[in-house]
Amino acid sequence: MNPERRRFLYGSALALGGSWFGVARSAQGAGPSGPWHRGQLERLRIWDLHGHLTGLGGPPEERIRWILRYAGRLGIQRVVFFMGLRFRYDPTPRQFRQDNDDLMKALDAARGRALGFVYLNPKYPEESLRELDRCVRDGPLVGVKLWVAARATSPGVLAVVRRAAELKAPVYQHTWYKTTGNLPGESTPADAAQLAEACPQARIIAGHTGGQWERGIRAIRSQKNLWAGIGGTDPCAGMVEMAVRELGPRRVLYGSDCPGRSFASQLAKVLGAEIAPEHKELILGANLRRLLAPVLAAKGISIQP
Repeated sequence: MNPERRRFLYGSALALGGSWFGVARSAQGAGPSGPWHRGQLERLRIWDLHGHLTGLGGPPEERIRWILRYAGRLGIQRVVFFMGLRFRYDPTPRQFRQDNDDLMKALDAARGRALGFVYLNPKYPEESLRELDRCVRDGPLVGVKLWVAARATSPGVLAVVRRAAELKAPVYQHTWYKTTGNLPGESTPADAAQLAEACPQARIIAGHTGGQWERGIRAIRSQKNLWAGIGGTDPCAGMVEMAVRELGPRRVLYGSDCPGRSFASQLAKVLGAEIAPEHKELILGANLRRLLAPVLAAKGISIQP
């Protein structure tokens, strides 16, 4: 990475970040010579794929209002949330129902500025399918979140994904390549690619692009119903450029993984990428709106601001 670009990425994060959570400061200009102004960010119609309510105190309603206040300072229109008030690696049906109830309470307080994905544990396939119907078919949630309880190659995951496809709901599958070795139920991007091949009618997101994004991008490249979720990784130079080059600009989705990651750092890796301006607009919001359009239309939810 050349020195000018390094200075831009660092300056963008500082200018956007007035705290660890990413408070926007007023600044003039955008591009290598200066940071992005809030008004410019608002015009990009940014939708954030990846948010949590964890790591904060208070009831769900207070947590989501607090997060959205900071998102608004960076011009982010909507944030997708999942997984309740705490991280549960292997939740029981009772626990994931509670997590989803807490999430829906938070969404009620968001006044249209947030969307939610149902959190499931495919090790309990019957209970997960009932919860999927309760929260997506009959409730306000618009997608599915799968974490580390069961690998994407397991039969329970396939059953959930097939049902999600019937409901036109995308599936966010956490993926990672851990240097120290994955958890027993933790999926890799290659697992997600196998799942996408087995269920071609589904719309699946490979979360974090596997962490080791060079391997992750290559692993998912051949499956056209598989998107790269670039949130929750360090803002490394070259990540977004490679994703656009190998997958095309329409299969790359911005997300922050807030509050564990800052809005500022995650936005900076897209805003500072050496790609066309129209590709940045796709990654920062248009791609996610297109991915969610079928399920939002079925629920009568507007994609307008």
